[in-house]
This record gives sequence, C-alpha cells and structure tokens, in this order.
Amino acid sequence: MKKILITLSLTLITVASAWAQRFAYVDSDYILKHIPEYASSQKQLGALSTQFQKEVDGRFQEIDRLYKAYQADQVLMTGDMKKRREAEIVGKEKDAKDFQRSKFGPDGDLARRSNELMKPIQDRVAKAVQAVAEDENLDMVFDKNSEVMMLYANPRYNKSDAVVTRLGLKPGVLAK
Repeated sequence: MKKILITLSLTLITVASAWAQRFAYVDSDYILKHIPEYASSQKQLGALSTQFQKEVDGRFQEIDRLYKAYQADQVLMTGDMKKRREAEIVGKEKDAKDFQRSKFGPDGDLARRSNELMKPIQDRVAKAVQAVAEDENLDMVFDKNSEVMMLYANPRYNKSDAVVTRLGLKPGVLAK
C-alpha cells in the first residue's frame, strides 16, 4: 500500500510540475515597429533595393535595345556578323543575370546589407526577450508571427510590451 501511495505521489508531483510550465508569447512585428533603428534600416534597404533594381533594369533595357537593333539589321548581315551579334547579346544577357543575382540573390549585396543592419537589432530583441523570460520565470516564449501556429493566445501572456520596455522604449509609442 505504501508503494502505491509513493508511486501515486511521485506521479502527481511529476504531472503537477509539467503543468507548472509557464509560457508566453511576443509579437515581433509589434516590437520591431517600436525600434527607430528598424524603421531606418527598412528605409535604407528600400532605397538600396530601388537603386539596384534601376541598375538591373538599365542592363536589360540595353540588351533589349541591342536585340531590336539586331532584328532591324539582320537582313543586311552575313552569317558571321549574325553569330557575333547574337553572341554579344547572349553574353550581355548572362552578365545582366549574374549582376542581378549578385545584387538580389541569397548571398547578394542586398541580403548582406540587410544582415548587417538587422542582426544588431535582432540580437538586442533576443536579449530583451531572454531577460523578460528570466525575470518572469517563463519556460517558453513563442513569437506570434513565426511559423509556430498559435490558434489562441490569452492576452495576459503577451510579453511584447515588457520586451519593448526592456529595450528602453515606450510601449504604445510607435517609431516613425
């Protein structure tokens, strides 16, 4: 009988401790909107993206111009001339695609610049989330905007304002 009571007690303690886990969530979009550096970084990246896109568009417009000139002159060209012009157009098109990839690809200039600007902000937010979790003895903190599906979240577990405050910012006052 004592063994059963001890086993039952240990089982209840284990189950109770599993239920005692504390969860919370944050809204990373909300937090980032409070950080002035984030808005500034987004503007810089937007301007850089626009600049790169103009350069890429210029290259493809040049290729289009060369192709139209080739089509217009094609009847007057010898076979050798046609091959040279076609090779020139194909080469420029390859160069333009390579340039586009170097600017917009996963390892491109825009991605590198985005990482340079966003990494310090992300690190700062991660440290603030960790500090809030430790201060409030939380076991897990989810991001409402990540791939984790959250069908319901009680607002009392929303720790976004606590993270914004931990970052030294004022909750409810969005950066411009």
